[in-house]
Parts: sequence; C-alpha cells; structure tokens
Amino acid sequence: MNKTVRVALVALLCVGAAACQKKQELKPQQSQEPTQTMTQAPSESGKYGPDDLDRDACLRQRVVYFDFDKTEIKPEFQQIMACHAKYLQDRPMANIRLEGNTDERGTREYNLGLGERRGNAVSSALQAAGGSASQLNVISYGKEKPVCREHNEDCWGKNRRVEIVYTAK
Repeated sequence: MNKTVRVALVALLCVGAAACQKKQELKPQQSQEPTQTMTQAPSESGKYGPDDLDRDACLRQRVVYFDFDKTEIKPEFQQIMACHAKYLQDRPMANIRLEGNTDERGTREYNLGLGERRGNAVSSALQAAGGSASQLNVISYGKEKPVCREHNEDCWGKNRRVEIVYTAK
C-alpha cells in the first residue's frame, strides 16, 4: 500500500474516531440547553457559501498546529478538517493554499521539507474527508515566516503550523 493511501486511511480513521468520541461526549449533555458548537449550520440549502468563511466558527479556524518534528494531525483539528473539506465539496470553484511552517530549530533545507510534509498531511486529511486534490496547493515556508520570534517552547509551538488560505472562494 503506498504512502498516500496509508495517510488517507489514517486520516479517515481519525475523522471517524473523532466523530464517535464527539457523539459519546454529547450524550450526557442532551438535557442541558444547547450551546454554540464549533460548527454552525451551513446556509439553508445545507451547503456552505462564500460568506460562511467569515461567519462559521469552524471555517474561521484556519491554522493547524503540530508537535515538535511531527507531521501527524492532532485529534483536536479533525473537526476543522471536516468543515473545510465540506466547504470544498460544496464550493467546487474554491481553492486553498496550505502554507507549511516550522519553528526556528533545524536547517533551512530540513525545515522546508518538514513544512511541506505538514502541508501534505493537511492536504491528505482534507482529501480523506471529501476535498478534491485539484483544489489544494501546498507550499512550504519552513522557518521563514514565524508568527512568534521568542526563543522558547511556547513560541516555537505557535510557529509549527499549517495555515489554510483560501485563494478562491
């Protein structure tokens, strides 16, 4: 089995596991007042529209963070992958640029490769959740575009990310 298929299967299993876990967490709270969840309903037609990118709480989250030297998507970002994949399904003219970033540690070449692998991991997760590969473009900035310039773990954690940038809505 090639690497792309394995990554897609793992991402699909993670999405399924996250969905099951979410259902179990919601059962005890059914008698309580409904609270605002991470996702809001798409438009009345059941499909996302371009305005939902700014209105929907899930779609507004466009950064996926990674652990040190890792390319695996953390479970807490699976719902975000599902929302953006649904948007891509609902809006076939939409395009996303996945910008991979790393912290300052490591060589320039290593970090460019790591940023690309992280971008590809997000791309695979979006495709496994129903997004189309033709709508996705991966670019790596490595350590060249930090959002935090301090030299500590908290700051490095903010720089280990993939940003989801819509280039066409």
